[in-house]
Amino acid sequence: MEVMSFEKLGLHTKTLQAIVEVGYTSPTLIQELAIPLLLKGRDVIAIAQTGSGKTASFILPLLDLLSRGRAKARMPRSLIIEPTRELATQVADDFATYGKHHSFTVAVLIGGESFADQEKKLTKGVDVLIVTPGRLLDLYDRGKILLNDVKMFVIDEADRMLDMGFIPDIEKIASFLPSHQTALFSATMPPPIRRLTQQFLNHPEEITVSSPTDAATSIEQYIVHVLEKDKRNALRKLIETQSLKQVIVFCNRKREVDVVFNSMRKHGFKTGALHGDLTQAARNETLRAFKEGTIDILIASDVAARGLDVEDLPAVINFHVPVNPEDYIHRIGRTGRAGKEGKAFTFVSPHEEKHLTLIFKSLDKTIPEFPLEVSSTGKAKKEKTLPHPKKPSHIKKETDKSATPSSSPTVIIVGFGDDIPAFMRAKGGES
Repeated sequence: MEVMSFEKLGLHTKTLQAIVEVGYTSPTLIQELAIPLLLKGRDVIAIAQTGSGKTASFILPLLDLLSRGRAKARMPRSLIIEPTRELATQVADDFATYGKHHSFTVAVLIGGESFADQEKKLTKGVDVLIVTPGRLLDLYDRGKILLNDVKMFVIDEADRMLDMGFIPDIEKIASFLPSHQTALFSATMPPPIRRLTQQFLNHPEEITVSSPTDAATSIEQYIVHVLEKDKRNALRKLIETQSLKQVIVFCNRKREVDVVFNSMRKHGFKTGALHGDLTQAARNETLRAFKEGTIDILIASDVAARGLDVEDLPAVINFHVPVNPEDYIHRIGRTGRAGKEGKAFTFVSPHEEKHLTLIFKSLDKTIPEFPLEVSSTGKAKKEKTLPHPKKPSHIKKETDKSATPSSSPTVIIVGFGDDIPAFMRAKGGES
């Protein structure tokens, strides 16, 4: 079978040049199917698993479409909505990579950053506007942005938008737009997302690359049975024995991210933490350090489970079993991206078996166990020993033959120590 090439997709020569410089030779399946449709101006619904290359499948054709015309002040020509700040920043980085030979302006509008700086970018004119829903609506309500000139509207990670309660915001934003082309990308298609596509997309072409519960075949998956109290010890041993130079470790809660981060740092690992309570500046700096290799281990909540693209990430570790099987797919999808190999380890304590069962059911298969001997970090409970039998209190000890006749006999009263009530003392004892 002939291998598809990017040249055959009809992309601009400047875009093709950037692709070659990145080192990609052939498109992924989602890119092969979506790019020609978007270049033709069709609305597209793309259901694809994480790590399938879907971000490039809307960036590459958008670069070509933007080669016609120019941006006006406060009137972006394209609008891309992302559920999280990290995803928005990641997409902007990808635009910089693929659009390096184009002369387009890209702006990112996300919470946690200065309104004044973002307004300046809009005033200069923006070809590509990448936003989170809340910040866009804030600026729109202030009259700082106009959406009259949007030619393409991209809704990325639509099911994640649903999980985070952003669907009403998406509907509101879509109602502000003129006639435009829409591309919606999602890993799953729950009923609210389906209704959204019926409301705002115009005769869309639907692409389904794989089942949303299919983990990438390039990822080796393992489970590690371990007691909850021994997980930090197991994490250190796994990283050391597997020689994992770079890894994302997922925890279920923000508090646990901090606990594991502090533990790993205490043991000398170059570690960073990422969760929603950190400032945007801190999150950006941590991601930058992780991508550049300044830190080796990123302890993260599910804020990093979708869209975080670290090139050639060798492994992910689930410190906790995710409650939702779909979250498992997205977590492990940070490795083994674009057909590259990766490993995923999941620590399973006894009380998490029920969550693991749901993952097995969703995948329609079990995951092999990885043998890892971990010495318990908890203090071993001392085995209780029965006290040596004592004679009942009314039995007098045989007096020492060397004792004087006037010596009082010794009486043992069990349970009172030296403080023996007067009424229980032997006759002739001390008063």
